Amino acid sequence: MKADLHLHTTASDGRLKPEEIVHLAVEAGLDVIAITDHDTVDGIAPALAAAEAFPSLTVIPGVEVNTDVPDGEVHVLGYFIDYTEQKLAAGLQRLRDSRQRRAQKMIAKLSSLGLDIQWQRVQELAQGGSICRPHIAQALLEKGYVSTEREAFDRYIGHGGPAHVEREKLLPVEAVKLIVDARGLPVLAHPADINDLDELVPKLKAAGLVGIEVYYCDYAPDVIDRLLKIAGQYGLVPTGGTDYHAFGYSSEIMIGEALAPQQSVEQLFALVDKRSLELIKRH
Repeated sequence: MKADLHLHTTASDGRLKPEEIVHLAVEAGLDVIAITDHDTVDGIAPALAAAEAFPSLTVIPGVEVNTDVPDGEVHVLGYFIDYTEQKLAAGLQRLRDSRQRRAQKMIAKLSSLGLDIQWQRVQELAQGGSICRPHIAQALLEKGYVSTEREAFDRYIGHGGPAHVEREKLLPVEAVKLIVDARGLPVLAHPADINDLDELVPKLKAAGLVGIEVYYCDYAPDVIDRLLKIAGQYGLVPTGGTDYHAFGYSSEIMIGEALAPQQSVEQLFALVDKRSLELIKRH
């Protein structure tokens, strides 16, 4: 079983439509994928519809909820969520509204630095999806203010940059509870760079965390070993995925190049209740 459980679409900051991600997954020989856009579930229904043409592929409805801690961010993935659940929809809408206000403030800061970025263009780049910092980075690149989108983060809009703006706060524990309330399975995303990880994990576990992303993107073997020990210590399912956005960087890890172990995927399916299973196409 080949499973990539961390994929983004144009519903947030990915560059491919949900239907295109499904087709790419089939071409890559994947058996299971998870659509995990930032703070939105809008990509799930189109992906599920597209997957109906491919009996070999299972699409897990998911989300990636972004939260803040004093020295950075913590992201929580939610798998098998009831993406029609109203409380989840309301919570994600608040986060998207916060993203929009944040983006507008960043654009104002960039303007004060002499960098003329238009709000309308950022909206166009988002294609109606959740507005994220990569859309601002794209706009900066288009104007020639930076030579790469990575440079936009490093020089201007990343943490500590002169145009960075903090989001309205959502705590990691709150994100876990939001996912649990939507009958989902919360998993800690790309945890290697989280400070005080050993203090955070037991708090999230108590709130309902079931997994931790171990086989992520280009994690080195020593990082994977450290995260496996944490997973074992707290009884968490070690998952994996590429965090693929189709950015087009030469160094980008491609879909299917970081996989969740089959045993982990089977563990996740075993944790899903019957009602949640009805929300996915499983063959």
